[in-house]
Amino acid sequence: MSYADEFSKMKEGFDMGQAIAEADRCLLCHDAPCSKGCPAETDPATFIRKLRFRNLTGAVRTIKTNNILGGACGVLCPTAELCEKECSATGIGQPIAIGKIQRFLVEHAHETGFEVVESKNRRTEKVAVVGSGPAGLSCAAELAKEGFPVTVFEAREEPGGVLRYGVVSYRFDMDFLAAEMADIRKLGVEFKCGTPIDGQNGAEDLLKNGYQAVFLAPGLWGAVSLQEKTDIEGLYSSVSYLEGLRNGQLDAFAEKIENKTVAVIGGGSVAMDCVGSAIRLGAKDVYLVYRRSYTQMPAEEDERIEALQAGIHFILLNQPVGYVTGDDGCVKGLRLRRTALGETDASGRRTPVNIEGSEWVLPADMVIEAIGNKAEDPSPTWYPQVKLDEKKLIKVDPNTGKTSMEGIFAGGDIGRGPALVVNAVQDGKVAARAMKEYLG
Repeated sequence: MSYADEFSKMKEGFDMGQAIAEADRCLLCHDAPCSKGCPAETDPATFIRKLRFRNLTGAVRTIKTNNILGGACGVLCPTAELCEKECSATGIGQPIAIGKIQRFLVEHAHETGFEVVESKNRRTEKVAVVGSGPAGLSCAAELAKEGFPVTVFEAREEPGGVLRYGVVSYRFDMDFLAAEMADIRKLGVEFKCGTPIDGQNGAEDLLKNGYQAVFLAPGLWGAVSLQEKTDIEGLYSSVSYLEGLRNGQLDAFAEKIENKTVAVIGGGSVAMDCVGSAIRLGAKDVYLVYRRSYTQMPAEEDERIEALQAGIHFILLNQPVGYVTGDDGCVKGLRLRRTALGETDASGRRTPVNIEGSEWVLPADMVIEAIGNKAEDPSPTWYPQVKLDEKKLIKVDPNTGKTSMEGIFAGGDIGRGPALVVNAVQDGKVAARAMKEYLG
């Protein structure tokens, strides 16, 4: 059986009538708080105002000028915790559905062939961008709009980074990504895929080979694990699992999951993608294991509710501590220890405290760890002159994207750690502004 239909398309967004009706609810605030709540400066107050007065062209132009990945952010951003949380309409009812309006406007532009962003006169200073995730794409687009020749080097065979390889297709499909990528290509950005910059001093060599500035945005493709030994049959990281679903291994995973018990460790959006895809691949039972409570899960509320409605079993206040394997080396279960909530920690959530003597085993045929990403091991040799912190993240000036080496900038997860798409977009914009100034 093929499960391709279960993963083919994401849910439909607003149509024209729904988008306009929603925009008509806007209070047209002066000094609108929703715009202040957008980390990427997409300016929802302006594009909603323009839509309300039926200026669709101006609304789309506002989005794409401010955020070349405005469509992706409209789909993937946790808007309920960002711009919509700041919406003044919250005080009298529901906040404006900003993310859905944003997605509609970008889709409308794609469907009608409206090209909203143009490049200025060409400059001669060449720029290299390493990595084609949200930060790299944002930086490349901003510089291309200013007329700089930009080449994006991507190690994988297709561009998009986490947008392509880290999100399930029923939440963000390839057609939508292709349309977003087309907007960037139209600016003149050149992509060299299957071209890793992994040789000794590779980043520095770019500066010697005709590029006047370099932006590093390789992302975080290493996976955090419960233990050092990860070569257990049936144990996957969320990185390898989700990339596999996008990389032609859908039916192969279905064979492993169908009518089996799957446990996913984690409580964020990535974990929700893992449990949701497992249930779509025919798993008999899917367990979401999280060490804190339901309300302290970082996943959005609608994601949690959707998972419950899909039949996912939530095992909360349980800390995974190891795995049970059989004589064949395959995973047979997940060892858990019950927890209680202690004092509030730096994240603003209460710390889980292990309850002694409460260990038990959850039987499972497959376990997926969705507990975080990290810089890949070993330490990179292709930018050895760039200073790193103790987590092997690049030390970056958050106001400029500058690194410790002249001419090399960085941003996205490799600089700030795992974060939202919208944060990566802003990192690319910030670095592009500084790079423009650096290039004179």
